[in-house]
Amino acid sequence: MEKKNFKILGIQQIAIGGLTHAKNLTLWKDLFGLEKAGVFKSETENVDEVILKLGDGKYSIEVDIMKPLDPEKKPQVHIPPLNHIGLWVDHLENAVDFLSKHGVRFAPGGIRKGASGYNVIFIHPKGNEEFPLGGEGVLIELVQAPDEMIDKK
Repeated sequence: MEKKNFKILGIQQIAIGGLTHAKNLTLWKDLFGLEKAGVFKSETENVDEVILKLGDGKYSIEVDIMKPLDPEKKPQVHIPPLNHIGLWVDHLENAVDFLSKHGVRFAPGGIRKGASGYNVIFIHPKGNEEFPLGGEGVLIELVQAPDEMIDKK
């Protein structure tokens, strides 16, 4: 196997879905004490999310509490409830190129700006004939790390 030209630097986010925000916000915000860091709504991604912050500092972990704008439309951000995990990566384009060459299937949409303003791409939860490797049931978001985070590693 060729040498990898990127590194996974850490967890950027955990996204949890439900039909409403209420119970997840009660648990994660009210009972666990996570701070609200923002909101994000997207018709094309069928999502209304409240972004919470876990930990201190610039690279704290996001816990995104998501609900679908329309439960009948796709993507269905509430199925499964642990919707996806986000991983910081130092060179997103290199990662996509390397992983694609090694049979990893990406979800439609390519690299784009994510809810937090960083470039992102999603690894599909399931492989297919052309690209047999996926997240084995888990949607994985690769997130371009900011330069100052890369410089620290």
